[in-house]
Amino acid sequence: MNKDELKGIIEALLFAWSEPLSIKELCKLIDVDKDEVEISINEMSDEFSYEKRGLQIIKMEEYYQLATKPKHHEYIKSLLEPKQKKGLTRATLETLSIIAYKQPVTKVEVESIRGVKCDKSIHTLQEKGLVEERGRLEKTGRPILYGTNIYFLKMFGLTSLEELPEINELDLLTETENEVKDIFSR
Repeated sequence: MNKDELKGIIEALLFAWSEPLSIKELCKLIDVDKDEVEISINEMSDEFSYEKRGLQIIKMEEYYQLATKPKHHEYIKSLLEPKQKKGLTRATLETLSIIAYKQPVTKVEVESIRGVKCDKSIHTLQEKGLVEERGRLEKTGRPILYGTNIYFLKMFGLTSLEELPEINELDLLTETENEVKDIFSR
C-alpha cells in the first residue's frame, strides 16, 4: 500500500468514527505497523496546516481524532443551531384531528370529511412522526389506514386517546354556520 492510499484510509477511518481512535486500533484495522501509521498521521497534520484546510488531526495520548479547526467555530455553530421548527398549518391540524378521532381511517375518508385533498397534510404528519400507517383496508385498492402514535400522545401531553376532548358534532355545525354567517355579513 502506498503512502497516499494509507493516508486516505486513515482519514476515512477518523472521519467515519468521529470519536478518538487509538493508534493500536488504527494499526489493527489497516494492518500496518505503529511507526508507519504515526508517520502518516504526522504528515497529514502538516498537510492540513500547510494547505489551510478546515480540518485538523488532534492527538490525545495514544488516540487521534479528526476535528474542525477552532477558527471556524462561528460558521459551524450557525450550521448546527436548531432550525426554527415550523408549526402545523390549519389544514394539517384539521387532518390530524380527523385522524386522531376517527382512526384507523383512510385518506379518502379524511378527504370526505374535510372536503379537500389531504395528500400533503398526511405526508407532513408522517414526516413529523405524528401519524403512521396502521395497515390496509380489506377492499378494492387496499387503501392505507392511518392512525396516530405514541409521539402524538407525547406531543400533546396525553397518556391515551381517551383523554382527547369530546366532540359534539352539533356544536361543530353551529360553529361552522356562524362562521359562514360572519363571512356573508361583511
